[in-house]
Amino acid sequence: ILTGGTDTGLSILEQTPGIYLAAETGGKNATIVTDLADRDQAIRDVVYSAFGNCGQKCSSTSLLILEKTVYDDPHFRQQLVDATQSIHVGSAWDFANKMGTLIKPPSGNLEHGLTDLEIGEEWALQPEMQDGNPQLWSPGIKYGVRPHSYTHMTEFFGPVLGVMRADDLDHALGLVNQTGYGLTSGLESLDKQEQQKWQDRIQAGNLYINRGTTGAIALRQPFGGMGKSALGSGIKAGSPEYVSQFMEFEEHGFPQTGVIRQETDLLRLANEWEVMLRWGAFGDHKEEINKTVFAIRSYLFQVEQKFTCEHDYFHLRGQDNILRYLPIEKMVIRLHEDDSLFDTLARIAAARAAQCDPVVSLPEGLYNETIAFLEGRYGRDLLKDTRIVRQSDKQLVRTLLDIGRIRYAGSDRVPDAVFQGAAEIGFYISRSPVYMEGRLELLQYFRQQSICNNYHRYGNLGERGEVG
Repeated sequence: ILTGGTDTGLSILEQTPGIYLAAETGGKNATIVTDLADRDQAIRDVVYSAFGNCGQKCSSTSLLILEKTVYDDPHFRQQLVDATQSIHVGSAWDFANKMGTLIKPPSGNLEHGLTDLEIGEEWALQPEMQDGNPQLWSPGIKYGVRPHSYTHMTEFFGPVLGVMRADDLDHALGLVNQTGYGLTSGLESLDKQEQQKWQDRIQAGNLYINRGTTGAIALRQPFGGMGKSALGSGIKAGSPEYVSQFMEFEEHGFPQTGVIRQETDLLRLANEWEVMLRWGAFGDHKEEINKTVFAIRSYLFQVEQKFTCEHDYFHLRGQDNILRYLPIEKMVIRLHEDDSLFDTLARIAAARAAQCDPVVSLPEGLYNETIAFLEGRYGRDLLKDTRIVRQSDKQLVRTLLDIGRIRYAGSDRVPDAVFQGAAEIGFYISRSPVYMEGRLELLQYFRQQSICNNYHRYGNLGERGEVG
């Protein structure tokens, strides 16, 4: 378990490919301020997020992306500078100070960020060393940061804020997602349509609306990112499922389910297979098919009850704290000669139930009873809208940048070459046993995302505060 830099996490994987690593890594966290924001509130939140803890929190805002009307407003710029200059910098033993020392003298990326400007950039507030102490710096604000520039794409981990100009919210979303990081992200806007668009398109693990991007609380805002900000399964620290990734489960009996409300092709297939089992169909495969029938029902039930629902465990007045699950796109089900029929059918069914975009990947030369079943009538029904490819391990590795996740049926079935290729780019390979219980198996097919929304405004709950 690691909390640290992305490079550190990749180094661990490089040294020991195949190690189970759960890492919360770096972030280039951005806050977007639109023309429909409360600008006073936005400045308060940004200054706190960027310069609290000297900007050394992994969740600190280091990019400020302003819609053009806000960026071009000289009053907003001056107010941002004034608010930042009001931060007292000095010894932590003097309680009047709000910013203390850095963990070490700036070097590398942070030193460059504090002392140099790129083309087009200018200091709205230039950082300065204080009292001759190389670990004590006043905060800095750069305006004019250009897309794909050093300041735009590089994590500094210190008290320097880059400010970018966006034509509109769509442009701003593109600028945020271009960084490749995805730890925390903020939006300052009072417009519900903008808030919804941002939630739908931003690529980050912890989302904050009209509040700072730091200070996550266990269970209330389970913490963990996406992209270069997470290495491993991405199950969030502080979430109800966090500990499960370090446990070994054994299934005894069959999973219990309730009423499945939505009639789907997958449910109809499970019902059909159950009837055929009563008629004595499937021969030597009947036990594996029976397990698959129970698994399909568990998957569909848990999708309805848990994985497509938004969960708020606190229901605070004035603040929503939502935990939701996003399906993994381009989910590859990789087969192995040791996979049972259940191992194969259950993974395909889980990917379909989760509404991933599943691909069944067959090793070259592999042909056995499981493949024969997939090619038969019942297999074709399960494989509806599922692509099948034959590829070597080397060919599979070359696709890693274009897919979301690979699901193996056990860690002993992942070749060293695949572990090595995945380690080089920090790609997570799911290899836990295949479970009938949907609460366990479906964790491999979703990413978690936390959303914290301060829907009150200075304590006023608005329409949500009305009684009756």
